Amino acid sequence: MSLAVTGATGNLGGLVIDHLIERGTPADQVVALVRDVAKAADLVERGVEVRTFDYDRPATSALAGVDSLLLVSGTDLGRRQAQHRAVIDAAAAAGVGRVVYTSAPHAEASINPVAPDHKATEEYLAASGLGHVNLRNGWYHENFLGDLAAARQTGQVLTAAGHGRVASASRSDLADAAAVVLAGSETDRTYKLTGDEAWRFDDLAADLAEVLHREVVAAHVSPAEKSEALEGMGLDAGLVGFLVGVDEAIAAGELGDTSGELAGLIGRPTSPIIDTLRTVQG
Repeated sequence: MSLAVTGATGNLGGLVIDHLIERGTPADQVVALVRDVAKAADLVERGVEVRTFDYDRPATSALAGVDSLLLVSGTDLGRRQAQHRAVIDAAAAAGVGRVVYTSAPHAEASINPVAPDHKATEEYLAASGLGHVNLRNGWYHENFLGDLAAARQTGQVLTAAGHGRVASASRSDLADAAAVVLAGSETDRTYKLTGDEAWRFDDLAADLAEVLHREVVAAHVSPAEKSEALEGMGLDAGLVGFLVGVDEAIAAGELGDTSGELAGLIGRPTSPIIDTLRTVQG
């Protein structure tokens, strides 16, 4: 069986390959799809086949012989719908057996700024005729490392999320789940992958205080007040809108579900956010 991973030199894709091999997939059955082969020398040394692959111009030939493909969602928010469609078309043309796609929570009806791209991709994948699995990944612990840096300087976590909860998970745990699903055979399923614990920003502030060995409090503000504060820090309007939009999705309860499906796939409890904070701080 040939298992291919897009974005294989990125943060998530690289971890998926690590977990595939750790869980027993032979390295020579793993195909790393990368834009810059020079950055994948370590994968070549481990026996992984590396192929050039660009989301903007995905070559069908790069997917030859691939049984299952992990499509890690792109990071270019303005172009990734078109990029994802191009990859799916290339997979269909190459005869790929199934596609596993990294999506987002409540993609079909979310106010989260990332949701429209994921909704469109899930719909396109469903219409493609390819066997597929959607992994609706919850928010990464690592998305809050900026709060660690800010709290170190100010002793505050600025949030417009109110008392909304976040069932975040570590990137490694989510990558491990992706490896399990990619190496499997099921199709036409959507997983809701969340951490075991749904925390509030007051909880995050307490974790940051423990890690930083200083007082940290959650500064609860309105969306307009957070926008003004971020603009005062020099952030551009697009990023400000994105960050505040995520807080509004949290306040609406969209990131607080705890499904248990992530722990079920990886066969162990998910790691708490404080472990990620400690690793970075340490």
